Amino acid sequence: YINGVSTSIIPAELPEEVTRKIQAFAIEAFLAIDAAGLARVDFFVDRDSFDIYISEINTMPGFTPISMYPKLWEASGIAYAELLDRLIELALERRGKLDQVKFVL
Repeated sequence: YINGVSTSIIPAELPEEVTRKIQAFAIEAFLAIDAAGLARVDFFVDRDSFDIYISEINTMPGFTPISMYPKLWEASGIAYAELLDRLIELALERRGKLDQVKFVL
């Protein structure tokens, strides 16, 4: 990112093994913060050693059709409308589970 100009390469041009590690780390990070629904986990990768560093977990990423979050899913074969449907399904499932929990004061 230089002077407000950047290029997105989706998917990232990385060795398959590095991609799999990043995906596993993203899932671990998501679960570690007890996230639900959507989040985007960002990473830095050293271009020489391929060491992986987590940059941030964005629990409210941009969600317009031109935002990175839906673009990343689209590159995985999930269209915007399908993504919306799935997120709604997940929210309803979570709500159903929460409705079964009894809170006592």
